[in-house]
Amino acid sequence: MTILVIEDEPKTGDYLQRGLAESGFAVRLARNGRDGLFIAREEEIELVVLDVMLPRMDGWQVLEALRADPATEQIPVLFLTARDEVEDRVRGLELGADDYLVKPFAFVELVARIRTLLRRGPVREEELIRIGDMEIDVLRRRVRRGAQPIALTAQEFALLHLLARRQGQVLSRALIASQVWDMNFDSDTNVIDAAVRRLRRKIDDPFAQKLIHTRRGMGYVCEAEPAAAS
Repeated sequence: MTILVIEDEPKTGDYLQRGLAESGFAVRLARNGRDGLFIAREEEIELVVLDVMLPRMDGWQVLEALRADPATEQIPVLFLTARDEVEDRVRGLELGADDYLVKPFAFVELVARIRTLLRRGPVREEELIRIGDMEIDVLRRRVRRGAQPIALTAQEFALLHLLARRQGQVLSRALIASQVWDMNFDSDTNVIDAAVRRLRRKIDDPFAQKLIHTRRGMGYVCEAEPAAAS
């Protein structure tokens, strides 16, 4: 499997190239949009990791060119976008990106998303996630319970998004640590439990129906249970 990374920031590009190679992929690295598009057209590329801000051709132009060319229109594209640029995420998906990842991101999540795209073909990120009376607008990073908007920090949103997109699945503290904080879980620290408590104060405490539940000895799960079961 050959992955094309189009990223002009030297440290990020080198990090992605090295990390993906260590994960078992063949990797081609382009430092600007024009070179990246040339490689995608001339070589056997299975997936493109594409940054927005690029010299010579920006990410939008590269994506449009890929989708307009019958030889490259089916190549899955994972778009890398800045944390707070909602327009980037919306525009990328509208132009045909198959998935997006917000910078800064956990490398393990990047690898997981790449493997999903390679295994299943184009799989787009859900734009809206609903659990009980909670609605998460993933693209605009907004959360509501009923008519009540809930303000979350970037880290709180990342934690909620992880729990919500895996709703019904019990997630271990180790998995949460690697996905949200990109770190190994230390059983002597309560960073995960403290973060969940802060999230619960906003998501659950003001409401009768609880959505974030502890599974003792296992981890946490997000699902709509009857109020009495919280």
